[in-house]
Amino acid sequence: MLAAHDLEARRGRRVLFSRLGLSAAPGRLLRVLGANGAGKTTLLRMLVGLTLPSAGQVTWNGRAIAADRDGFHRSLVYLGHAAALKDDLSARENLQSLLAIAGSRCDPAQADRALAAAGLVGCERLPARVLSAGQRRRVALARLAFAGRQPLWVLDEPFNALDVAAVDWLAGLLQAHLGGGGIVVLTSHQTLPLDGVETAVVTL
Repeated sequence: MLAAHDLEARRGRRVLFSRLGLSAAPGRLLRVLGANGAGKTTLLRMLVGLTLPSAGQVTWNGRAIAADRDGFHRSLVYLGHAAALKDDLSARENLQSLLAIAGSRCDPAQADRALAAAGLVGCERLPARVLSAGQRRRVALARLAFAGRQPLWVLDEPFNALDVAAVDWLAGLLQAHLGGGGIVVLTSHQTLPLDGVETAVVTL
């Protein structure tokens, strides 16, 4: 269970949100909505411990995330709005690097299968600098194919820059994760192609 209690976020003198509470249980999708600048990305960063709230706290399984930061991060996949790829590395090398940073590994054949499932056949050896925005996004998202042991996925605008086929591929990953008792927290301006998924909404 992920929960937030009386969270407050400030940007300078401006209060983005205050006294915010939420919870996300296994098998449930939590969707964060709000206008640009409302604090959606700030909230996601607070939920994963990258930004400290001005007040309140975030808990994982009833315990403050700051009390066991390493253990919490081992349970988590966080993908921010930017793909965060290294331009000089290939798509395959970037995927392997992202997994290594997260404490996981895959061999070249496994990486290529994940990239193929993401619609990137023929792009495996291309440097990231020549990939389109949608292709770069899919390289980063391909990491989710290896994240079955991490119950909490926090994703900032994961459907951005994806074509129809890639949207269907990502929706399949999310539904499989939720169906297995995982938790997904995400922001999206788009209608979500997730039929039959129990969803809670937080609007900022």
